[in-house]
Amino acid sequence: MTALQDFNLCLLQLGRLPRERGAAQFIADGLKLFRSLVPFASAWWGEMSRPAAGVPPQSWMHGRIGLSDSFAGDWNKVAGNDRFCHDSMSRPGEILRASGFTDPCAAVNDFARRHDLYHLLSITFELPESGLMFFVCLYRGASEQAFGDSQASLFAAFCEHLLQLWRFQLQDLLRLAPSDAASDFAVADPGGNLLYVGARLCACIAGTVPGWNGSQLPEALLEHLPRAPCVVRLGRSAVALTRVGEQVILALQASSRSTALGPREHSAAMLFAAGHSHKEIARMLDLSPATVRTYLRNCYRQLGVKSKVELGSILRLSLPLEGLPRAGQMALAANKYAGPPHLQRAAAARR
Repeated sequence: MTALQDFNLCLLQLGRLPRERGAAQFIADGLKLFRSLVPFASAWWGEMSRPAAGVPPQSWMHGRIGLSDSFAGDWNKVAGNDRFCHDSMSRPGEILRASGFTDPCAAVNDFARRHDLYHLLSITFELPESGLMFFVCLYRGASEQAFGDSQASLFAAFCEHLLQLWRFQLQDLLRLAPSDAASDFAVADPGGNLLYVGARLCACIAGTVPGWNGSQLPEALLEHLPRAPCVVRLGRSAVALTRVGEQVILALQASSRSTALGPREHSAAMLFAAGHSHKEIARMLDLSPATVRTYLRNCYRQLGVKSKVELGSILRLSLPLEGLPRAGQMALAANKYAGPPHLQRAAAARR
């Protein structure tokens, strides 16, 4: 009973973190809470692309506890041969454990030895709306005990809650954008560290900025963060930067009537269509409520709309689904991953 009470307390504390700390440190703080239940020496988490057509998997957004700054870059060099990673990605939703330096590839074993990754506990989830996968890995060193069965079960249950609460935060941050274009978006903290990235925006950045390895925005975007809201050219694409609270949302833009709007007008219109009041928009964009009203009047006039519903429709039409796999479109339209029933009810109550 004590173990159950401790787990329930951990989940209650986890649920309070978004209000107390925000999105930037949520996963790290959540795993530190879990550490009191299942001790670990180090941890790694983030979003990863699947291997395809000879291209190895790669981590595009990651965080870490107790690991060096070079960890993700070192792993990307051996990712194509990491059998444990491939097994985890091929079995989403399952807990995988391993012990020892037993990979068939010597380079992978050398990497594990350098970072003292002797005992591994991992789970990977599908993220159909982003086009990437979400993973969490816990590690213990060679001098420690292996993860036990009960610890693995706790980890599986905890990660379902961690993922769902993280997704709720992303939905709150991205609600000014169409839910079926999440692959075109990213969320970053003021320092340019990615908190979420969609596959199409990720591919756009990687294709335009040679050598970009994810997690930190490239200089071509980073230098513009203080100017948000603004629009930045990235090769043949345009990326809109909008500040929402402490975070910055980045979105690929497509040609439409809404491109006639200036960056600040576009940001104000998106926030207004998402349900924010004039005062809230003024606070988010560091404007006066009177300026927000002026921007919105200009938006209505330039776009030829007469209501918030029409405004939202025009803005959503500016981000079409061309290029997103059909399966992804269907999953998004159906809101395929809704999570456990009690969390669905919680989400409904929040809305």
